[in-house]
Amino acid sequence: MKLRFPENFWWGAATSGPQSEGNFKKKHQNIMDYWYEIHPEDFYNNIGPDTASNFYHDFKEDIKLMKKCGLNTVRTSIQWSRLIDDFEKNTVNQEAVDYYNAVINEFLKNDITPFINLHHFDLPIELFHRYGGWENKHVVDLFVGYAEQCFKLFGDRIDYWFTHNEPLVVVEGGYLDRFHYPKKVDGRAAVQVAYNLQLASSKVIKKYREMNLAGQIGIILNLTPAYPASQDMEDIEAGKKADLWYNRLFMDASSKGFFPEQLIELLEDEGVLWKSTEEELSIIRENTIDLLGVNFYHPNRVQRPKYSSNSLAVDFRPDKFWRAYEMPMARMNVDKGWEIFPRAVYDISKDIQENYGNIPWFISENGMGVSKEERFINEDGIVEDDYRIQFIKEHLVYLNKGIKEGSNCLGYHLWTPIDCWSWSNAYRNRYGLISNNIHTQKKRLKKSGYWMKTVVENNSIEV
Repeated sequence: MKLRFPENFWWGAATSGPQSEGNFKKKHQNIMDYWYEIHPEDFYNNIGPDTASNFYHDFKEDIKLMKKCGLNTVRTSIQWSRLIDDFEKNTVNQEAVDYYNAVINEFLKNDITPFINLHHFDLPIELFHRYGGWENKHVVDLFVGYAEQCFKLFGDRIDYWFTHNEPLVVVEGGYLDRFHYPKKVDGRAAVQVAYNLQLASSKVIKKYREMNLAGQIGIILNLTPAYPASQDMEDIEAGKKADLWYNRLFMDASSKGFFPEQLIELLEDEGVLWKSTEEELSIIRENTIDLLGVNFYHPNRVQRPKYSSNSLAVDFRPDKFWRAYEMPMARMNVDKGWEIFPRAVYDISKDIQENYGNIPWFISENGMGVSKEERFINEDGIVEDDYRIQFIKEHLVYLNKGIKEGSNCLGYHLWTPIDCWSWSNAYRNRYGLISNNIHTQKKRLKKSGYWMKTVVENNSIEV
């Protein structure tokens, strides 16, 4: 049986500047470059972002390989630390302008529509050292100036813009769970950073609309449904609170223009509510997104907390109201440690349809990271990644069901087109449709890349 997708469906893949380009020809470091420089031991096999996938030099050949996979859209990002020479004056580096113009033109030449993201975990390190990074609202305004330069330079050819990729990861990785630099544990700072990231997104959207450009602008959010461990009242309540933090925080503010009242009350009760002004809240209210990108990899399963959230002398953390639950006999991607639960894509599609005015959206990342893919190379040198094909197909089945029931989903992007550098995980897990030997930079389609081409050509999957 064939499951067909809407006409003009976006079949694509996603990557980012810092994960693909390499650290070539940059005047400034971003926060990840700096982290690697001071603590290379934090990175798998001590591999940093210096070369990445060498997209900076190989982009013409790489884009041709993406086209061989059938892709009609690709999302990447501009590096703030590459484009801007002086962060206070927002002057641009001409060599970077020429590079990004060449990349955009090459995508268009190959009939691939480029989607451009402005911030993918890559804050310039100088702005962290000078101002404390996203904790400081001056950095918000500098980000708006950088975005304005991007719109001026590339807005004539880019129709789809995104402010942030996964702002919640910036908050959790940098300020709660220590898996991204600056590796702080500070609940109050985490809440303020979350607010400032939203304010930055809304201010950039306001700037974009003031410039009367013809395209659309949105945000990329990692939505992870928070399924309760049981139907007991305590587990259901834990699930609701987790959902407020994981999903509603940025989703409500970005698409409805206000933060969830229950979340505000919770943060006020804890004495950690962000500092805001009426003018800022008005900007957030009046500058909602045109388009939503959804990154989905795994669900969150939660249960009641081990201890009462009213325990004394406990520093604030959002997850004091719940704890993770591992479902017995869950299907797992054991290499990554993530549960495989494709039905969540359907649940997300219905949530957007029923609770967010059925706004236009697309899957902007979905994928399966697998270690040691050389295990699966056949005699012709091709990675036979049937597991990835199965993973994609299962998620597309549930996505198709949501679309058939009226959810306004416009496309599906896999993470990622070409095996790329993945922060402190470096190249431990591979996600691409195209393999990359990081020592020789030799790249070739995997079995999934050839399969994807057939899917795009038929605009359907066989089930």
